[in-house]
Amino acid sequence: QVRLVESGGGLVQAGGSLRLSCASSGISFIGKTMGWYRQAPGKQRELVASITSGGSTNYTDSVKGRFTISRDTAKNTVYLQMSSLKAEDTAVYFCNLASGWYRWSWGQGTQVTVSS
Repeated sequence: QVRLVESGGGLVQAGGSLRLSCASSGISFIGKTMGWYRQAPGKQRELVASITSGGSTNYTDSVKGRFTISRDTAKNTVYLQMSSLKAEDTAVYFCNLASGWYRWSWGQGTQVTVSS
């Protein structure tokens, strides 16, 4: 069974940085386009960044220039480096597939809270 495990969230002041990690037990990320999603209270889950198996990245406009997605194939891990954090970045962050319609079962996510 695929299990996604997100970590690295926390409470940070506006302007600060955090690095999120996503690992998996049960499946390899090799060859897959992976993404980081977030869900703020009362809002729908949104894709904020994605990375292809070849390393091409894409970002939603609100995080461009502030967030960087990367992957370590040897560690089967995907990262999200977040800088210049804003209060509106407060959300639970998840990782999952980011191409096609299929998604693995969602993990618990990691809470990011940015205080202004």
